[in-house]
Amino acid sequence: MATLSELPHPGGFLTWEVLRDYTRDTVTLASGAGKPVPGTVLGKITTGGKFTPLAPGASNGSQNAAGILWGHADATDADAPAVVLVRGPAIVNRHEIVWPDGATEGQIATATTALAGLGIILR
Repeated sequence: MATLSELPHPGGFLTWEVLRDYTRDTVTLASGAGKPVPGTVLGKITTGGKFTPLAPGASNGSQNAAGILWGHADATDADAPAVVLVRGPAIVNRHEIVWPDGATEGQIATATTALAGLGIILR
């Protein structure tokens, strides 16, 4: 019997949002960010304002949760546009959120608090 697996679907993590034209923005995903999947928590690089997967150990701004990637994006070799849930009110399924490999409970709690500050609540 074959085992099937599928990637997360765009917006599949979202439980509720007030108005999609308000809660989401198209942003620039920084070159070198790879191919993060929908539901990946992102940080925002202070210089230039580009987004990248959350990097708790960084000091360039990407250590602070700034949104959640809505759909698929490929910024492996060049900057890429990406739709990101950047503000609420919105509720997301915490079980479908993608955290950085090796993120500690403390780092996840800090990022969860930062997202709540944006109006994005994990349930």
